[in-house]
Amino acid sequence: MSQQRSRPVQILQEFSVPLIAGVVAALLFANLAPQTYHHWFGQGHGAADGIWELPGHFTVLGHHLTLSFLINDIFMVFFFAIAAKEITEAGLPGGSLNPLKKAINPLFATIGGVAGPVLVFFLSVQISASLGFFDRGSEIWPEVQRGWGIPTATDIALAWLVARTVFGGTHPAVNFLLLLAVADDALGLGIIAIFYGNPSMPAEPAYLGLVGVGVAFAYLMRARGVKAWWPYIFVAGPFAWSGLIMAHMHPALALVPIVPFMPGPRRDTGLFTATDEVDVMGEAIARDLEIEHSTLDRFEHAAQLPVDFGLFFFALANAGVQFEGVGPLTWIILASLVVGKLVGIFGFSLLATRLGFSLPRGMNYSHLAMAGFIAGLGLTVALFVSSAAYPPTAGALAGPIADLQGQAKMGALLSAGVGIVAVLIGRAVGMHKVEPKRHEVQQETRRAA
Repeated sequence: MSQQRSRPVQILQEFSVPLIAGVVAALLFANLAPQTYHHWFGQGHGAADGIWELPGHFTVLGHHLTLSFLINDIFMVFFFAIAAKEITEAGLPGGSLNPLKKAINPLFATIGGVAGPVLVFFLSVQISASLGFFDRGSEIWPEVQRGWGIPTATDIALAWLVARTVFGGTHPAVNFLLLLAVADDALGLGIIAIFYGNPSMPAEPAYLGLVGVGVAFAYLMRARGVKAWWPYIFVAGPFAWSGLIMAHMHPALALVPIVPFMPGPRRDTGLFTATDEVDVMGEAIARDLEIEHSTLDRFEHAAQLPVDFGLFFFALANAGVQFEGVGPLTWIILASLVVGKLVGIFGFSLLATRLGFSLPRGMNYSHLAMAGFIAGLGLTVALFVSSAAYPPTAGALAGPIADLQGQAKMGALLSAGVGIVAVLIGRAVGMHKVEPKRHEVQQETRRAA
């Protein structure tokens, strides 16, 4: 059944207030009490590194149960699952990414969204070195260049919020950007595993077979008509999660290959919209037409509220940056995110259209440029990659590397300004919004019935 939520709660969810509040809280916490912040949300291995962990010092597949692990490796699994649900529905008949050929263009754009920032990063680093900001002969120079993976990330939650604000909730550009951002972050997590992995724990791809086991379970449940959402999440999901973490890859995307097997909305009403069809039509009309929530929608209804409010803790654990960390790398990361994403996404998407893979219907080049600009909103995911690119170390380089991490995180933090600028530009140029009108949807549904 549709969950009835109070208007204040809906506003908090619609405008990602918990996520934004978490960013503010993290900044205050990290600057007013940095040692305490590190104790609670450090990225180390628990009490041995002075970091809080659950009493009893339990481990899961070799990982200590710290707050960072619980938030980044377990909670975020459900966030990415919600994003996968939106993409799955967009790919169903009537969705903005159906037929699946329409998904080729945003996937091309994803490549540009990675290649563009990397190119701008290395170009900016070389220019900065020529201007004397970095010494190519110093020991820290190779470490500076390790930051190339940071601007490849996109903050899905905030980019999603900004896109809905600029375009409207059902505009095809929203799902275009969402697919791009999820694929973007999937590549980002792969970059962490391959290029920023722990030398003492190299990747072990053989364990990815467990991901295949999870997918096989999901397929069998779909084939047997399982309509409850929880077996997909809590039976198939743990296999995929275990496979990723045992392969020494980030498990946040564990449910992304599982969610598409959940049964989607019915099509025999002759109507499909990007939103939950029962919510759009209203419960009374849905009951008259004997339309029920699909498995995908029931999962979203169960997970959306805890996920939206849980993003407060994700931001709190990852956005703690000390303000004195501004330096040349700050502006390099910011430029790589904003310029690299915009140019790379627009260019590769344009290439895809020349190859015959058009933009989704209702999306034009101005929408594409805006989507590329919004994708430059790296924030929390870029902060996460910064920790992997410049991990804490001992010895003579400990201080300089910590400084590089601080500078990189400030660049990621400043990219939040992209959201404000995008909204202002969107309103100034009058980006068209495509929103279903309830009475029109109801009339069309009755005619189809």
